[in-house]
Amino acid sequence: MPKRTAETIEFGRLGRRVIEANFSGGAVSSDGGLRLLRQVDQYLGLSKAVAEVLTDPRDPERIVHSLRDLVAQRLYGLCCGYEDLNDHDRLRHDPLLQTALGKVTALASSLTFSRLETRATRADVVALNRVLLEQFIAGQSRAPRELILDVDASDVPLHGG
Repeated sequence: MPKRTAETIEFGRLGRRVIEANFSGGAVSSDGGLRLLRQVDQYLGLSKAVAEVLTDPRDPERIVHSLRDLVAQRLYGLCCGYEDLNDHDRLRHDPLLQTALGKVTALASSLTFSRLETRATRADVVALNRVLLEQFIAGQSRAPRELILDVDASDVPLHGG
């Protein structure tokens, strides 16, 4: 059994919110990887790049959640295994997800994401794919000899390797 050397591990602050790991309970989350995910996103600039290419027809005077925050919240949720939009009705109040987005208030709801995703145009999809392709290319030290695009997302052996 490993020995615990610290009662509390501090990770800094967000406004008046103290971010720490301890064994006493409180606002508990099992998604501790969100902090690392946020740093990776900031390093790559993925959510920012996606937000910059998507169209945003919303009235600027009525916007509560920026497009970049919406993209980041959805991306972080997907990375943590929350594929369904309705997960965000609970996640919007999760202190760790709020902290990952630099917020201390409720995040976007499933209805907000539904509107975001249903208003996407063909041009948005093309632009999003271009961002993902650019991210892939930037992550390579040299051009790969071969690139296989597996458009069948199933992992059933019947469909081949």
